[in-house]
Amino acid sequence: MTKTASVVGASGFTGGELLRLIDSHPEFELEEATSREYTNKTLGSVHPNLRGIDQRFSDPTDLASVDVLFAATPHGVSMEHIDAFQEAADTVVDLSADFRLESEEQYDEWYDGHTRPELLDESVYALPERHRDELPGASLIAAGGCNATATVLGLGPLFDGGILSGDERIVVDVKVGSSEGGAGGGNASSHPERSGVVRPYAPTGHRHEAEIVQAFGCNVAFTAHAVDMVRGASATCHVFPENPVSTGDLWSAFRESYDDEPFVRLVAGGTGVYRYPEPKAVAGTNHAEVGFELDPSNKRIVVFSAIDNMMKGSAGQAIQAANVAFGYDETAGLDFQGLHPVGTP
Repeated sequence: MTKTASVVGASGFTGGELLRLIDSHPEFELEEATSREYTNKTLGSVHPNLRGIDQRFSDPTDLASVDVLFAATPHGVSMEHIDAFQEAADTVVDLSADFRLESEEQYDEWYDGHTRPELLDESVYALPERHRDELPGASLIAAGGCNATATVLGLGPLFDGGILSGDERIVVDVKVGSSEGGAGGGNASSHPERSGVVRPYAPTGHRHEAEIVQAFGCNVAFTAHAVDMVRGASATCHVFPENPVSTGDLWSAFRESYDDEPFVRLVAGGTGVYRYPEPKAVAGTNHAEVGFELDPSNKRIVVFSAIDNMMKGSAGQAIQAANVAFGYDETAGLDFQGLHPVGTP
């Protein structure tokens, strides 16, 4: 049975991606798209790829009653308006950071506290590859951060396969596209300032680090760089296991984790130009690519992962999680395979 859906904060980049995905979803029907700034404007006036959708933005102060509400709002908004969201919808999928962490103490450490900590136990982290069993019937779902998503998908098989325990040294370097800053990203995301750069913008203390620590109970040395691409997050993880590891061990661990996953592709060496995970190869899709290389001389494993930050790192992950929550085919509305060749992702 078709579910009605609304998108709050629909004028942003991830809001636009949600609208695009819902429009072609076989089980969701778009009921409402809200925007304070663009109330009564057509969707296509903000998202030119959606000019074919005959619908206008509405004011978020009067939310329609729907089955599922996707909140694509800045951090802090959802926790302040969660009562209105839950009154309007049986299921709320939040794409901000408001419900990703498990405790009030984590929000005190990594953010500026939390005004509704009693709801944190209710929230389910969206990433289906790690939380699939918790999602069916969930009423509050929190999509993961894009940098955390890329990193967690890369490191997951090492923890699940017993190669890592959490006590090892782990160094993560993530390179992300300008869309991560959102539609209002400011000067740092403007083309003249972003073009041609490989700019460290969070050498230490990036908030997405909290999600990685939460996922594995480990310490991570995490750094993020802004690079000259629009879409994409690429994580390179340097891991120093305590015990010897073979290439066969790595293949076994990654295959065990991902052979049956519909949106994870194992790309480790091989032939051709794209021998390792590459954001360009997954642009516009809900796919993640993961891979690895063993460095025996340094007793090091290098793990690579790549996603489209607005899809698998946000809107696509949210739709995938909602599919699982409602018992739909997990891939519904997410079957786009990408384009090749393609320009800057």
